[in-house]
Amino acid sequence: MKLFDEIPRERPATPLLDTFDHPAALRAMNDKQLAQLADELRAYLLYSVGQSGGHFGAGLGVVELTVALHHAFHTPEDRLVWDVGHQAYPHKILTGRRDAMPGIRQYGGLAAFPRRTESEYDTFGVGHSSTSISAALGMALAAKAQGRQRRVCAVIGDGALTAGMAFEALAHAGHVNANLLVVLNDNEMSISENVGGMATYLARVLSSKPYLKIREEGKRVLSHLPGALELARRTEEHMKGMVSPATLFEEMGFHYIGPIDGHDLETLTQTLHNLRDLDGPQFLHIKTVKGKGFLPAEADQIGYHAITKLEKSSETAPLKPTATLKPKPKPKKYCNVFGDWLCDMAAVDERLIGITPAMREGSDLIRFSQEYAERYFDVAIAEQHAVTLAAGMACEGMKPVVAIYSTFLQRGYDQLIHDVAVQHLDVTFAIDRAGVVGEDGPTHHGSMDLSYLRCIPGMVILAPADEAECRAMLSAAYHHPGPAAVRYPRGTGPGVVIPESLAPLAIGKAEPPRRLAGQNGQDGPRIALLAFGSMNDAAADVAERLDAAHINMRSIKPLDREAVLAAADEHELIVTLEENVVAGGAGSAVNELLAAEGSQVETLNLGLPDVFVEHGTPAQLLADCGLDADGIERAIRLRLP
Repeated sequence: MKLFDEIPRERPATPLLDTFDHPAALRAMNDKQLAQLADELRAYLLYSVGQSGGHFGAGLGVVELTVALHHAFHTPEDRLVWDVGHQAYPHKILTGRRDAMPGIRQYGGLAAFPRRTESEYDTFGVGHSSTSISAALGMALAAKAQGRQRRVCAVIGDGALTAGMAFEALAHAGHVNANLLVVLNDNEMSISENVGGMATYLARVLSSKPYLKIREEGKRVLSHLPGALELARRTEEHMKGMVSPATLFEEMGFHYIGPIDGHDLETLTQTLHNLRDLDGPQFLHIKTVKGKGFLPAEADQIGYHAITKLEKSSETAPLKPTATLKPKPKPKKYCNVFGDWLCDMAAVDERLIGITPAMREGSDLIRFSQEYAERYFDVAIAEQHAVTLAAGMACEGMKPVVAIYSTFLQRGYDQLIHDVAVQHLDVTFAIDRAGVVGEDGPTHHGSMDLSYLRCIPGMVILAPADEAECRAMLSAAYHHPGPAAVRYPRGTGPGVVIPESLAPLAIGKAEPPRRLAGQNGQDGPRIALLAFGSMNDAAADVAERLDAAHINMRSIKPLDREAVLAAADEHELIVTLEENVVAGGAGSAVNELLAAEGSQVETLNLGLPDVFVEHGTPAQLLADCGLDADGIERAIRLRLP
């Protein structure tokens, strides 16, 4: 394997990789050619991600696996399902998208994750974790119902295997005895460290046709001897258990192989060829190194999970991971505001508990996890458990704060309703990445939280216009004796001074209007802009252009009833602005209030459209959705010339 210590700035020579656009060509290659192909694939991956930025370490770790899978399976007829998709970049390169890779995640370019509409080789669209086994099982059962000999393989990482959904699918697959291969890509040593000569040898033996034939013949013979078959089964399990964690998966109905070295291409290819044609549920456990082949990434696997693209102006500057970049001083990110608030509140209230579903770095719980380790709980990729865990803690008088991305809270929605809201438990939700988030696209946009939260009885929902409001709203939600959420966007705010105080902001009260009716001797503006959260900057700009009133609403639920009705009485047009889908969102709440009061004022609700917004920078996407200042002004002028 060729090792790299820097990112190629010029496209590397890849003569073998350049000879084909589809995986069928590599199935005729010998072991030497496959090894060369893997080296070229790793080099091109380094180059292309250096051009675009994006997910990095996971793809480097599955280069050999990707080559071996496409060599052993007859894709796309055979189905290959990737979990999450962080590790699918090599797959995209090998399946006809090589030249488009430098534009991945960019506006109009390739998606960050597998997508069915992008390629016939992307069999299932992903973005959230732990879906691969369920989807692959569905495909396997469909093939069985259709009488097809198609083979199906799911590739799941050890992190994704922490979610309950993955184990639900494993249990079902064993029960229905489907023809399914699950490949566990274990790169964090969370299951087994037993990688070595014995484990590799055992994997080759256990997946070989002679062994499997002897195994089945032995079952037939021993079945006639009382107790002998059960003794043989237990002996086999104990032998496997000496070198691998086989028992759990065997008990679930899988034939377990591994763990084997996921970078030993020859062994991996041979094992996959053996497993492809076996009937019933098969489980292959491989050990890989995240960032394999790029020495800085191997040394800092968390930091190099994703990288920024290389700057053209710094031809000799070394590439740095996104997690360790030291940019020039700039406004704090909203997640940093939350991280500081959490530590400050924990210092004055020992009841506070911090909970995250595997988003310690993203939600900025790093300092909290270090300073308050006994009050910090990372539940892994288990959003449902995170919410109900918080509910249980609240039952006993603790004050849990669940730090979670908007898009991931969707996975714990039943628990939010049934376990928290129905019981009116005191749980605070710090909802990060609300609104459009950028290059990760529709699976990661926080487009719907206002809609799905607003319909829950007793729920408080707040949205800050700036960093200072974010801190004050977190305190307000924390002190509210029931379920409360503060939803804030990805990235930085306008850069206002953040107070050290933990004083809460009043729930259900809007900020006084900026520009009152009758100001400066005029009759007053005809338009009132009711802005929620992140839309306040654009609202201020548009209000200046149109001589309109601008009201920072702050609270989505409960609404400031007096502020809404006063605006309706004094203006001809009420415009609501939100970075959420219009259906059921904050604008709908305003409409409902006005209708209930019999108000005849004209309303215009502006928000995200009734489509899944694609990937691109937030500025590009907001402009496309008509939610930048120009788009808002244009929509208002069309309604009220």
